[in-house]
Amino acid sequence: MAALPAQLIDRFGRRISYVRISITDRCDFRCIYCMSEDMAFLPRAQILTLEEILAVATAFVELGVEKIRITGGEPLVRKGAVDLLQEIGKLRGLRELVLTTNGSQLEKTALLLKSAGVKRINVSLDSLDGDRFRKMTRIGDLDQVLRGIDAALDAGFERLKINAVVLKNRNHDEVSDLVDYVIAKNIDISFIEEMPLGAVDGHDRAEEYYSSDDIKRDLDRRFVLLPTPETTGGPSRYYRVSGTHTRVGFISPHSHNFCGTCNRVRVTAEGRLLLCLGNEHSIDLKRVLRANPGDMHKLKHAIVDSMAIKPERHYFDIKAQPVIFRHMNATGG
Repeated sequence: MAALPAQLIDRFGRRISYVRISITDRCDFRCIYCMSEDMAFLPRAQILTLEEILAVATAFVELGVEKIRITGGEPLVRKGAVDLLQEIGKLRGLRELVLTTNGSQLEKTALLLKSAGVKRINVSLDSLDGDRFRKMTRIGDLDQVLRGIDAALDAGFERLKINAVVLKNRNHDEVSDLVDYVIAKNIDISFIEEMPLGAVDGHDRAEEYYSSDDIKRDLDRRFVLLPTPETTGGPSRYYRVSGTHTRVGFISPHSHNFCGTCNRVRVTAEGRLLLCLGNEHSIDLKRVLRANPGDMHKLKHAIVDSMAIKPERHYFDIKAQPVIFRHMNATGG
């Protein structure tokens, strides 16, 4: 058999060191920018088993990936999620195991996640107003999420970060309040421009688009933001808030394309290896896994071969109908 490389390098010379793995498309929220209110979720047989997810994670680490982020949907609603994280956390060569969550389950799982080897957690939090929060999530309980954030802080994770998707006339006037909140908690925040994935109901993406430049202009009225070269390995451009330990990041798929330094790929809950968030270039790892049970060499070869179709960049158009029909919960937000 052909020898496997020690690292994943795409055709543009970018090294892939980071993989985001969705372990479920299900979620206990229905955020307006992520999914439709009446979502149809995948049947259990169509999503990867926990054992298959562990095999995928192992293959990536053996190919030089150093960072794995577990996502969903809401990953912590999947039965066995903490046990899976514990197994992934044991992989030799994995430098960082991190998690993205909506925070709803953190109050009861934070200590378990810490003991499983999760180093950092990102929590989605778009508003500090309970009524607004419920309108944006359709279901969510703000107090439950805030208690979860406090539980994660008490558990002593290496870093905690808030992710906030900012929409004009929904929550754009709260960006300074959110920064005040993270400063008080001594944590970080990233503001995210909405990504046009899947058809959603309840809002107009073009009308509610609020750019990173607009957000930074608003913050500059209250805070001194100092550019910093610091990075967490993802797409955020960071600034440090003067006089604090807090970093403010901007994830700007529209206004400041970040594809030139892309170091990541995604695996969906149903086992598609997505080479780009904003394109449909993918391969079916589930098919490889189930046609060749236990054959890690074939799985790794499929991953290596996929580097040949990783595109150079995405081309999002906030004003157009979505050309990417999968929703963010299916993609691994």
